[in-house]
Amino acid sequence: MIEIRSVSKSFGEIRALDRVSADIGEGHVFGLVGTNGAGKSTLMRLIAGVLRADEGEVLVDGQPVYDHPGAKGKLFYLSDEQFFFKNGTPKDMLRLYSAYYPGFDGAKWRELTGKFGLDPGRKVNTFSKGMKKQLSVICGICAGTRYLLCDETFDGLDPVMRQAVKALFVREMEERGLTPVIASHNLRELEDICECVGLLHKGGILFEKDLDEMKMNIHKLQCIVSGEEMLEQMRKGLEVLTMERRGSLCALTVRGRREDIESCMARISPLFYEMLPLSLEEIFISETEVKGYDVKALIH
Repeated sequence: MIEIRSVSKSFGEIRALDRVSADIGEGHVFGLVGTNGAGKSTLMRLIAGVLRADEGEVLVDGQPVYDHPGAKGKLFYLSDEQFFFKNGTPKDMLRLYSAYYPGFDGAKWRELTGKFGLDPGRKVNTFSKGMKKQLSVICGICAGTRYLLCDETFDGLDPVMRQAVKALFVREMEERGLTPVIASHNLRELEDICECVGLLHKGGILFEKDLDEMKMNIHKLQCIVSGEEMLEQMRKGLEVLTMERRGSLCALTVRGRREDIESCMARISPLFYEMLPLSLEEIFISETEVKGYDVKALIH
């Protein structure tokens, strides 16, 4: 488990992170979501042990990560712009990471670079952005670490390669219990792979929740009401997060069990109603609006 305990980090007068706390369990994908400048990359570098926190600490399997090679050896950090040797080739990166990670799987590395069509002898500086991302992911997968930290890993990959990378993550999770931690500003990229998501904004985590639990307990209702009295009954009988009204048509986002909501709606008996599935983005918008944040500035 990765434990983030009241971590703060400043760069001069800029407060990048402010008392951030989160727990990242093993064996599932954790998504860290936030706009550019929210502090995602800073937090990832703190988890990787690249930066030291001004306050608080980061523990990897109970051990502080900063300045502890044993804890760092359990992590592979894929930064937004991964390091490559000047004029280096993928083979050079293979030799580098094989030296640093005792469990590096060279055979798997050669298999994957072949499947992805990456020439091991070609200079990396001639690769496209997407090809560099693919090489980085392959190196991270083959390092054999318990945790894989991915900062905007899908940025620059075409849709086919995104699915291929996600499939790689799933296979490694099933075969050896890999735990990917993926930072992204794009909720749609994470919806089909993450099991738990934390929303980072202005240096702090607004909330950290299990996706399945969120989807089971937040619902969208569309209904046609006969007047203000019926609307007031809904407000009293349901935990309404958001409500939009256009004449007699109302769209509500409500929190609660589906069975309880259906029972309440049966008692109120509107002229018409239906429950619709919510996307991850809609769920986050509802949650953040409740907390009083400008969601349009938070999520694109």
